[in-house]
Amino acid sequence: MDDLLVAVGATQDRQAFQVLFEYFAPRMKSFLQGKGTSSELAEEAVQEAMLNVWRKAAQFDPQKASSSTWIFAIARNTRIDLLRKSNRPALDPNDPALVPDPPKAAFDTVAAAEETDRIRERVAALPAEQQEVLRLAFFEELPHAEVARRLDIPLGTVKSRIRLALRRIRSEIGDIT
Repeated sequence: MDDLLVAVGATQDRQAFQVLFEYFAPRMKSFLQGKGTSSELAEEAVQEAMLNVWRKAAQFDPQKASSSTWIFAIARNTRIDLLRKSNRPALDPNDPALVPDPPKAAFDTVAAAEETDRIRERVAALPAEQQEVLRLAFFEELPHAEVARRLDIPLGTVKSRIRLALRRIRSEIGDIT
C-alpha cells in the first residue's frame, strides 16, 4: 500500500488512489464508528479524509510511517475537526451583540462636531507648553514618561501641565470625558 500512496503523491495516479480508496474507506468508517462516531458523520469523515489523502499524498514519507498509519491519522484528525465544527453553537440572529448600532441621528453628529470644535478652540487658547504636552499625551498617545523625555522636562511637570490644561478647559466648556 505504501507504493500506491507514493504513486498518488508523485503522479496523481487515479487508479492507485481508487485502490487505496476501496481498501481504506470501509476500514476507516469502521474505525471511526468504533470511536463512537455516528454512521453519517463517519461517512462524511471518510470522504473528507480521503480527499485530504489525495491532496497531501506528496507529503507522505514511507520512512516515517506506514501508509495505513498515515491515512488513519488523517481520518482521526478529520473526525476531530468535524466534531468540533458540529459542536459550535449556532448564532442567534436576535443576539443584541449581533445587531448593528442604529445610525447616529444628525443632531448627535452635529452636536459632537460642535463639542470637538469647542475643545479645539480651548486647546488653541492654552499656553504653548500645555498645548504641546496635551498633543503628545492625548493625540500621539505617548506615556507621560515618554512626553517628559521628549520635552526634556521632569515627569511631575508633564503631569502638572496636563492637569492645569484640563482644569482650564473644563472650567470653560464643562466636563470632558
